[in-house]
Amino acid sequence: MTQPMSVSASSSRHLSCDARRSGEAKISRRPIGDRVSVIIPARNEEAYIGETLDHVLPADPWEVIVVDGYSTDRTAEIAEAFGVTVVSSPPGRARQLNAGAAIATGEVLLFLHADTRLPPSFHQHIRRVLAQASVTAGAFRLRVDAPHRALRVIEMFVNWRSRYLQLPYGDQAIFLRAETFRRVGGFANLPIMEDFDLARRLRRLGRIVVAPASIVTSARRWLEYGICRTMLINQACIAGYLLGVSPSRLALWRHQSRHSRNLQTPDHRCRRLDVPSQLIILPELSSVGPHRRRARVRFS
Repeated sequence: MTQPMSVSASSSRHLSCDARRSGEAKISRRPIGDRVSVIIPARNEEAYIGETLDHVLPADPWEVIVVDGYSTDRTAEIAEAFGVTVVSSPPGRARQLNAGAAIATGEVLLFLHADTRLPPSFHQHIRRVLAQASVTAGAFRLRVDAPHRALRVIEMFVNWRSRYLQLPYGDQAIFLRAETFRRVGGFANLPIMEDFDLARRLRRLGRIVVAPASIVTSARRWLEYGICRTMLINQACIAGYLLGVSPSRLALWRHQSRHSRNLQTPDHRCRRLDVPSQLIILPELSSVGPHRRRARVRFS
């Protein structure tokens, strides 16, 4: 059973100066399209959470909710110092995102990674995107904050995929109406692939549009594990998920692949990733439903 989340005693809703003086929340002073709740899952993000909030708060969003996954560093303390709402939740990105959405009061939910910076006028882009007919959700273009050519290629691929396949991932700050989020049942409680799963379900309801502005996300994991290696691991996880591999097994394999011996001294070149020896996908002829095939996956 999922443990209940708790709200830090010293946390508070982010209110405008006038609202703080009068003791009244920002309820009817702005158009309903501007009521954006920014939800940030975080765990041991003391090095990034402050900069992320520095880029969010100047736009004066309806509210900012930091969902702390039992951090052992100063993540929650730093967030509380900014005057945003801080809640505690069992760790796991899907759990933390759902916990934040459960207490959000905004008309629009924006899910932001703790190491990602929004463009200054993000609320204007959200309003324009969600005002379009048949649009069910949106996201931003991706930019990674490191000067490597390989990352520029990855950005091009990600932005192409998001625009033409309508499959943005969580590091692109997915946003949608709160009623739409509730309609699709929120994030599935998965250890990984929760953003991919949500995007696929949202596509069934309408279009997912990419705003003409870029978020800037940290390159730390790309650089720590190797750029090409990280890309191959991510694509292997997507392939495994589509073929029916348990997300729990994929999460375990990804962890092992990132921390295996040949990943301890990563560089930014494409080194060999032993996917064939660790993830072997054997299609079976038996079908599941009219258009799906079952796959048997073996981990070595």
